[in-house]
Amino acid sequence: MTSLDDIQVTALKGVGSALAGTLSKLGILSLQDLLFHLPHRYEDRTRVISMGSLRVGDVAVVEGEVVKSDLVMGRRRSLQVTLKDSSGFLVMRFFHFNAAQKTMLAEGQVVRCYGEVRPGRAGYEFYHPEYQVNPGAMPEQDKATLTPIYPLTEGIQQPRVRALCQQALDYLHRYPIRDWLPPALLADYQLPDISAAVALVHAPPADAPVHLLMEGRHPAQQRLVMEELLAHQLSLLRVREQIQARRALPLLPRGNLTEQFLEALHFQLTGAQQRVLTEIRQDLSQPLPMLRLVQGDVGSGKTVVAALAALQAIGSGVQVALMAPTEILAEQHFANFRDWLEPLGIKLAWLSGKIKGKARLAALEQIASGEAAMVIGTHALFQNDVNFDRLGLVIVDEQHRFGVHQRLALKEKGVGNELAPHQLIMTATPIPRTLAMSAYADLDTSVIDELPPGRKPIETVVLPDGRRDDIIERVREACGRGRQAYWVCTLIEESEALQCQAAEVTAEALAERLPELSVGLVHGRLKAGDKADIMHRFKEGQLDLLVATTVIEVGVDVPNASLIIIENPERLGLAQLHQLRGRVGRGEEASFCVLMYHPPLSQNGRARLQALRESQDGFVIAEKDLEIRGPGEVLGTRQTGIMQFRLADFERDKGWIETVRHLAPGLMHDARCVDGLVRRWLGERIRYGDV
Repeated sequence: MTSLDDIQVTALKGVGSALAGTLSKLGILSLQDLLFHLPHRYEDRTRVISMGSLRVGDVAVVEGEVVKSDLVMGRRRSLQVTLKDSSGFLVMRFFHFNAAQKTMLAEGQVVRCYGEVRPGRAGYEFYHPEYQVNPGAMPEQDKATLTPIYPLTEGIQQPRVRALCQQALDYLHRYPIRDWLPPALLADYQLPDISAAVALVHAPPADAPVHLLMEGRHPAQQRLVMEELLAHQLSLLRVREQIQARRALPLLPRGNLTEQFLEALHFQLTGAQQRVLTEIRQDLSQPLPMLRLVQGDVGSGKTVVAALAALQAIGSGVQVALMAPTEILAEQHFANFRDWLEPLGIKLAWLSGKIKGKARLAALEQIASGEAAMVIGTHALFQNDVNFDRLGLVIVDEQHRFGVHQRLALKEKGVGNELAPHQLIMTATPIPRTLAMSAYADLDTSVIDELPPGRKPIETVVLPDGRRDDIIERVREACGRGRQAYWVCTLIEESEALQCQAAEVTAEALAERLPELSVGLVHGRLKAGDKADIMHRFKEGQLDLLVATTVIEVGVDVPNASLIIIENPERLGLAQLHQLRGRVGRGEEASFCVLMYHPPLSQNGRARLQALRESQDGFVIAEKDLEIRGPGEVLGTRQTGIMQFRLADFERDKGWIETVRHLAPGLMHDARCVDGLVRRWLGERIRYGDV
């Protein structure tokens, strides 16, 4: 039986190969894909507003006569079309236009247009509004509907997508969409069937409750939200299933490596560390690959837990690989693990993308022969030419910097390429529970929710950058007492080159103002060796002040540093600020964090910095961050492929997460249902097994 999935978009009137190519960039190949390209918001275009009543920022429909149409040669050439109605004037301005448009918008024509009011050279202006020339009558108020707004790609405009979706809706009457959810489930939650929900969302009827649609809370939208969240959950359970389809080698504790390691530590494990370690040990002793996420706030002792897991694996005769997202963090891990494990007679190897030539060949040989029991590096560890002798455990630090595909790829690297390695995933970015349940549904979660005794709270101060001189004096005073300080430069530009340049300028200025101090500089464009050398000198106390970009966000441990200044904190997320703040407070001294913002602060910015001042708890801060910035930002850009929802809004719809989490396992036995839902909502974004 033919379904909408079988009908290509080229079946629609006006869709040739060029437009089909453009639509494919949006993941739209079939009519079903088109109907699931859902409006992400609506606009109320049901009333014409008089031009005289407009204010800057209003989004409105206006209608008037063209009284002037000019080409304006400014810094950028533009077409300036002046409209008037009985109450005033408005300018439509186009920076991209063609001759036909200029001819069409000639003097005397009546034009209806929709846009956002901006102040301009000629009064109020609409930039690139949607418009109609000689429009028909507006629909009567009781027949007027909201206008759907769709995500776009280059080469296609809103009116075109809207018209295509309306065409596709005509097919919906003949080819209903396959409903994969059991009727009993829909009845339990009083949800409409899928075809009715899709039709309503694309073309809301005139009597639909406007406020519910605008907020995304209409039952039809919620029906689709629930199915989208369910598809994401099922896709991750499928990842887990795929990884665990291969058996793992049970790693039973043997020998006395663990006892020797614990004796050499200068401290006792916390109760939380011991609890999480018990969960890991149980997982490692099973013939199924462990898939465990360990969350812990800055300084909670995740690395020690990882070391104890590694010792259990090495004691069982297998190799351990630890992967970190950046050279600087990988180097830090290598230094720590070497200090801990080499005295126990364990050989380590180091591998990153920057290791070349003979050094790389030597490392590859040690890994392939099994001479190196533990291998530490960046994602270079999982390139094709890296062969392990007996890989039994993979530890991934800062998992949110890697995606699901890496998790799947690891299953190919196990013992004899037959067994999957156990996976231990760590993050120092606390993830709110609802988000963890959704983004990491393929993982079991452990939380180290207790800091080691003796960790002093960090006093956080928020000051405007007009107080820079006072802050520099504060650095002078702290370093004069034998302490060390960080100065972190942040820039809103994406360009790493600009960020590094800003850090260089700041370092020079501070060295000039503080001639008695030794100032170092670390940024992302330094060679790995130079970066490691500067970090080593700072750790050894040879540098008083370290100026850095956010490369020091994670993993740098200098107990003598008691002051951190973060410039422009309003440009960073709360979780990242909390990570940076965690660079201090690691020693006996009272520690301080100065957030030096550039006024004026937005209300949102003020609330965020206030949250940081009031709380030291990473989980509280993460909840606030999620509320403010959404899941993609909280998890980090590389993970957001999993969290790019079409319709679901994590904060608004988090009430569904628990429900979906309980429903998903019961549907996993129905492969066609899982395939159908994952294909419908995620398309080809996750490929199983052939990664």
